[in-house]
Amino acid sequence: MAELNLILLGPPGAGKGTQATRLTEDFRLPHIATGDILRAAVSAQTALGKEAKRYMDGGELVPDSVITGVILDRVAQDDARDGFLLDGFPRTVEQADSLGTEIEKRGRRLTAALLVDAPDDVVVKRISGRRVNPQTGRVYHVDFDPPRLAGRDDDDGSELVQRDDDREETVRRRLAVYHAQTEPLIDYYDRRGLLRRFDGTASPSEVHSHIRAAISTLQREDEL
Repeated sequence: MAELNLILLGPPGAGKGTQATRLTEDFRLPHIATGDILRAAVSAQTALGKEAKRYMDGGELVPDSVITGVILDRVAQDDARDGFLLDGFPRTVEQADSLGTEIEKRGRRLTAALLVDAPDDVVVKRISGRRVNPQTGRVYHVDFDPPRLAGRDDDDGSELVQRDDDREETVRRRLAVYHAQTEPLIDYYDRRGLLRRFDGTASPSEVHSHIRAAISTLQREDEL
């Protein structure tokens, strides 16, 4: 397979971050996270970065055309010549259309959209159960990785806190946005034969194994 161009999909808390780290190591792909790339373009003062900054400074959403341009600039760099892993983009069908069109204009194609899925209740339990040491950043979970003494860090005894982003009401709002804006991409990529589904309720190692197997199958098919 000449290129391995992947999109990572799924709700917040489904385990995409863990899988992204493992996949970039397995296949030596650059992990292209939208927020990071946008901030990098702004910091580097590229033409698109300057345009994005004007919107951001004005409190406006950065238009799809600008975000797509930033992504395309990034995947054109040498380290993405043999493939990339997009995380957090596209978020909407409109963005997916724009990305697909522009990628094809450059003689490239998407290999697969990897969906790591999990039910809302599982996501809420995973995220809302997190507790953090505000001094060190160490993260616990009230059910899956609790401290020895409830509410206290094992090492320094600091009181653990729940971040605002981890509160149940915040998580459910994020999920509502995901269902409204991003979930339609599941059908979008399924109809194009690009979607591969994975059970995000399984252990990270199991999910990783299944994704690797799916990618290996894609590579074999491409060689036929």
